[in-house]
Amino acid sequence: MIAFFEQFSPVTQALIATLFTWGVTALGAALVFFFKSINKTILNGMLGFAAGVMIAASFWSLLSPAISLAEELGQKAYITAAIGFLCGGGFLYLVDKLLPHLHLGLETSQAEGVKTNWQRSVLLVLAITLHNIPEGLAVGVAFGAVAAGIGTTATLAGAIALAIGIGLQNFPEGAAVSIPLRREGFSRTKAFLYGQSSGLVEPIAGILGALAVVKIQPLLPYALAFAAGAMIYVVIEELIPEAQREEGGSKTDIATIGSMLGFTVMMILDVALG
Repeated sequence: MIAFFEQFSPVTQALIATLFTWGVTALGAALVFFFKSINKTILNGMLGFAAGVMIAASFWSLLSPAISLAEELGQKAYITAAIGFLCGGGFLYLVDKLLPHLHLGLETSQAEGVKTNWQRSVLLVLAITLHNIPEGLAVGVAFGAVAAGIGTTATLAGAIALAIGIGLQNFPEGAAVSIPLRREGFSRTKAFLYGQSSGLVEPIAGILGALAVVKIQPLLPYALAFAAGAMIYVVIEELIPEAQREEGGSKTDIATIGSMLGFTVMMILDVALG
């Protein structure tokens, strides 16, 4: 697999990797053709798994390399990491406040962001699209970091491991979008199309991330930390609260177990391959 990626430019590598993560989102969304509803306990576990993967990826694939690269560039690593991390979270905060979107299970009147007359279906998909922006950005920055050739912290195997990890958590995420849409009255085809479309932003964010760090190398540590901050923001603001939105200890325990498993899988991928 590494030999396959080596023949392409970093931007093309990022595009291929994020097309993969989008494709896995589509596979997850395709479950709507087989199931009309999804058990809340299973959904909690899926969302927990996604949260665990993103937390692990944020440290091993993004923050840790950001700190190491900042040191190699002669920067104050703790300042670089802190600035990038907080800017990533701040960016997602602003997007969350400005972009109209609606979370599953809520009334249209409870839509967040700037007030609009957009259809409910569009608002629902935009809510999930917010999750995918930092994921695509993270993959793109990871491949761009390899091309920058600064030190040995960023490796092609590590970037591939990150893409695989993001893809793994995109499968349940795709199902977590399309199946609830079906329950809200959408046809299976329409629910699938909306579900997979939430992942289309990943290739765009991936290309932009790779281009940014390839063109301006001193930005690389900041970009890695930025992607980490954006991903952690999504986990804390969206994934964990949604996974825990169920009364009764046993159902929320499933979300916690899912998070532990997701974290472990991503950790193994990154340490073993990276």
